[in-house]
Amino acid sequence: MKFTGAALCAAAALLPSASATIYYAGVAESSGEFGVWSATSTPGTGLPGRFGVDYSFISTSGIDVMVDQNKANLFRVAFLLERMCPLSYGLGAKFNETHFDYYKQAIDYITKTKKAYAILDPHNYMRYNDPSSQPFSGSVIGNTTDPKAATTAQFGAVWGELAKRFADNEKVIFGLMNEPHDMPSSLLLANLQAAVDGIRKSGAKNLIIAPGNSWTGGHSWTQGGSEASSNWLYKIVDPLNNTAIDIHEYLDQDYSGGHLACTQPAATNLAAVTAWLEEHNLKAFITEFGGSNTTNCTTMLSDMLDYMANNDVYIGWTAWAAGPFWGTASPCCTDSAQFGSLEPGSKAANGGPSLYDTVWLPVIQPKVPKQLQWSGPATVSGGKVGKKC
Repeated sequence: MKFTGAALCAAAALLPSASATIYYAGVAESSGEFGVWSATSTPGTGLPGRFGVDYSFISTSGIDVMVDQNKANLFRVAFLLERMCPLSYGLGAKFNETHFDYYKQAIDYITKTKKAYAILDPHNYMRYNDPSSQPFSGSVIGNTTDPKAATTAQFGAVWGELAKRFADNEKVIFGLMNEPHDMPSSLLLANLQAAVDGIRKSGAKNLIIAPGNSWTGGHSWTQGGSEASSNWLYKIVDPLNNTAIDIHEYLDQDYSGGHLACTQPAATNLAAVTAWLEEHNLKAFITEFGGSNTTNCTTMLSDMLDYMANNDVYIGWTAWAAGPFWGTASPCCTDSAQFGSLEPGSKAANGGPSLYDTVWLPVIQPKVPKQLQWSGPATVSGGKVGKKC
């Protein structure tokens, strides 16, 4: 029987792959959290903000390139809690519906139009009420000694509402919070558990990913004595057992992703968290990582991607970062030099190639698995993998 190319592609997409460990691979979409920074740390700056002027979520043309040409199947899309839940409402189940609709349009484009997967990313560092000097401004959610702080119950409520609204979309993954830091790990666990409880109470079965403390750094997962993330995150209870761990890992001297030089090899620095994941039978995504286009960084990035592929506790990753509002600025690893971003079509300040051209295409792109999951629910166990037709 003679098959057409489309038929062969469709047939291949149904074949399982026994060797697959990375089911989801792509890029973080950063621009939805833009427009609020204040040089004078003035609360309320940029809120609510003008969609399409001060901030945006995705460029559909950029998503098209990433899916159709680069065969990426995962996008982590940032938003701000203060826009979804305005300060006049407070954190909780009441949303700014106009803002939510803009966000849902972005998520629907990724998951329904392009048939890829999307991580919801409240980019708030486990803080709420003042993003003007993120990542340090705002009240820690659940801090009962701060009268301005939102409560743990309110955090559970916002996730219960988000879950209810996306429960019918099996390609949506709930990333509970971006980079919690400088808070008691017991409080972090309480907040995360409230979110999981709210999600499951809503009836949503979607995959959840939960971050650790200390910026959810993989290198520091077992550090910090009694406050170490390793002492707390395994205690999350999900009645559906569909929660994975959300890890970030940069390769520069202080793990910040701010520097041009890469000095911190991932295989060495992720060894302890990898062993911890194995010990507790947990899976993980690394939803932020990156490096510059220097020779040492490109080697370390390649090695890191191989490390994730070769350790089956890792099931997905998103590189930092693309997004329509970066322009010539760099989201990662350039000592503030303007080399552009991972956004397709972006340029450096001198008009030259961007990090998309010098890091994504030559370094990350070859490590995007040829077979990824393109249909079915996102789960900690992955699903059937195949080529993108």
